[in-house]
Amino acid sequence: MINYDDNRDFYRMMINSQVTVTIIDDEVNSTVIAVCRDLSATGMAIEMPHPIALDTNVRVHVDASGGSIASLDVKGKVVRCIPESEECYLLGINISEID
Repeated sequence: MINYDDNRDFYRMMINSQVTVTIIDDEVNSTVIAVCRDLSATGMAIEMPHPIALDTNVRVHVDASGGSIASLDVKGKVVRCIPESEECYLLGINISEID
């Protein structure tokens, strides 16, 4: 099976799509443009230009491409932040709510 890890309960879809990440836990609700690498029913992996602390609450908006698929808005928590390069961090987001 493609893109399936036996330790996971859900398939991950590789989407590599631009997303808007809003950091809910800061006072100004900072917004950052990022790239969502993949998405599953319970989580997502996002490439960011800077790190975000673990347990930070975020809102992620995935815009629909072409209009045939509805946009996606989720709330979740950062559960992983791994530096991949000086200006790229891979965040694991655990989805807690889908709007």
